[in-house]
Amino acid sequence: MFENRLRKMYKHYSKLARRQDVACYRFYDHDLPEFPFAIENYNGTVHAAEYKRRHGMEDEEHEQWLAACKHVISNVLELPANEIYMKMRQRKAGRQGQYEKFGEEKVERIVPEGGLNFIVNLTDYLDTGLFLDHRITRGMVRDEAKGKRVLNLFCYTGSFSVYAAHAGAASVTSVDLSKTYINWAKRNMQFNKLYNDEKHFFVQEDVMEVIKDLTANTFDIIVCDPPTFSNSKRMEETFDVQRDHVWLLKQLLKACTDGGKIYFSNNYKGFALDRDAIPTPSIKDITAATTPFDFQGRLHRSCFVLEK
Repeated sequence: MFENRLRKMYKHYSKLARRQDVACYRFYDHDLPEFPFAIENYNGTVHAAEYKRRHGMEDEEHEQWLAACKHVISNVLELPANEIYMKMRQRKAGRQGQYEKFGEEKVERIVPEGGLNFIVNLTDYLDTGLFLDHRITRGMVRDEAKGKRVLNLFCYTGSFSVYAAHAGAASVTSVDLSKTYINWAKRNMQFNKLYNDEKHFFVQEDVMEVIKDLTANTFDIIVCDPPTFSNSKRMEETFDVQRDHVWLLKQLLKACTDGGKIYFSNNYKGFALDRDAIPTPSIKDITAATTPFDFQGRLHRSCFVLEK
C-alpha cells in the first residue's frame, strides 16, 4: 500500500518539479494514515520525517517498521539507503523546541533553489534549514528588493536574506534568537558569495525585543514569519500569533517606510487576520499565490502582504 502510493506521488511530483526546474520538493505528506511521514527530495537526497503518533509498537518493532519503510523509499526512488535520512517529527512547546538538536551526526548538503545554493542539515534538527513551502514568497521578495532596505525577522537560516541580497538590496538585516541559525544564515550568504559586512547585518537577539525598539520609517521591506507561540523575556505575557498579531503588525508598520511592504506569514491552522484593527487599507492575502505545487491542499499557513 505504501509503495504504491509513494510510487504514484513521486512520479507525479517529480514530473512537476522538472518542469519548474525545482530541485527540492515534498512528494508525500501523510497521504496514508498508517504511514505518517513528510517526505522531501533534496536534489537526490531524501528527508523523511515521521509525525509522532500513538502507533502501539514496541521500540524494537517500531525500528523494524521504520527500516521496512526506508527500504520501500529506497526501492521506489532507486536511491541507496544511505541517501535517505529519517527522523521523528515532534513539535515541542514554544519556539525553543525548534533549536534543540536531535543528534551529533551533522549531515549537510548544498542544494540549489532559484539560482542560489543553500546549506541543509538532514540529521540534527526538527527542520532541514530550508522551508520549501516559501520558495515562491522568496522569489516575490527578490523581485522587489533591489535598492531596498530589508529586515528579515525570525530569519531562521536566512534564505529570504540571501534572495534579497542577490537582488541587490541596499541593506539586509537578519534577526533571530538562535546563534546557530544566525551563523547558518551568514554561511548561506557567504556560500553564495554575496556577503558584504557593510550591507548585511546579522543580529542574534530576542526578536520581540528588537521589534519593540525598531526605529520609525527605516525599512522598505520587512519579512516576518513568527512562531505560533513563544516566550519573550521583555513581554509581560507569552506571544500568541492570533492574539498578538495586531500589536506586532502595528510595530512593523511604524518601522516601515511609506510605500514599504511587510510580508507576514504564520503556521497557525485557524489564523484569522484582524484587518479592521490594522492601520493600513492595503492588505492582500497571498496564501494561494505563494503555495507551491507540492503543497497544494496540504499547507496550513497564511501569508499576507501589507503596504504602508
